Amino acid sequence: MVMTQTAPHSEHSPQVIAGTRPRRSASAGEVVLAYLRIPAAALTALEPLVRSDQPDAVHQMRIATRRLRATFRSFGSVIPRSRSEQLAAELKWLGGLLGAAREGEVLPGHLQAHLRSVPVELLIGPVQARVRGHYAPQRAAAHAGLIEALDSPRYAGLRAELDRIVSEPPLGPRAADPAREVLPAAVRLAYRQANRRLRQARHTPAGPAQDVALHQARKSARRARYAAEATRPAAGRPARRFAKQMKKVQSVLGEHQDTVLARQAARDLGIGAHLAGENAFSYGLLYEQQADQAERLRVRARQVWKHAARPRHRRWLP
Repeated sequence: MVMTQTAPHSEHSPQVIAGTRPRRSASAGEVVLAYLRIPAAALTALEPLVRSDQPDAVHQMRIATRRLRATFRSFGSVIPRSRSEQLAAELKWLGGLLGAAREGEVLPGHLQAHLRSVPVELLIGPVQARVRGHYAPQRAAAHAGLIEALDSPRYAGLRAELDRIVSEPPLGPRAADPAREVLPAAVRLAYRQANRRLRQARHTPAGPAQDVALHQARKSARRARYAAEATRPAAGRPARRFAKQMKKVQSVLGEHQDTVLARQAARDLGIGAHLAGENAFSYGLLYEQQADQAERLRVRARQVWKHAARPRHRRWLP
């Protein structure tokens, strides 16, 4: 789940920790380790904010887990997957819990914001109250489950293994090679996967299958973005510009995924209203509103990718 209530998909590039920025001539291992330290530190800093339910803390902690997983996946020749595979699986577990908590935070806000744009005469029945009542217990349960997980031995083990890898990284066969010779190839692979998945989505009939295909393409664009961010100390401005283009693709596809989740929510809420003897008209209106938005975003995604895929953004890749 990727919605935000104000600036959707606002996901800043990771801030460099003082003293960790590698030289342009650094090895692949030095560059990847420097990048890993940033989300690892964010995980530590964000935990107390998540526990106290501070705004956006869950979202930022989820981003940190995604950056860590993407880095392990992209740079297997630098950090061996045999060492990172179990940790990546545990980060996926944590990310799932963070995602459930995030959905409980922002999906009702997304629905309420769109309901406010509906003329009052078309809001039939206690629509806004039903949205609040439906999501309040879900949000509370998801947050409680997340706190329970943060208190668990499993999370403690995750943190311990992450600390071990960051402090004593297991070095793969290309870790000692120059970063500028190793890392761009990983960016290229992620880009090619995104390109392939977007092509598949374009040739998939509109409907649930295409929604899934676009969501998978978004994941690949995000992975390409993170790989380029990690490579930036060695590749400089070209990597930064490429990451910026992938972020634009990721954002548009993320907004499209928001409409997928909002349509499902509108359907479920409408069924609940009908079973309670209420008029479900407004939920159908909300569903169609989101469907129209999804179509506009599919067109926009094709335009954004066409620009991002221009050769001038990829000349630095091998």
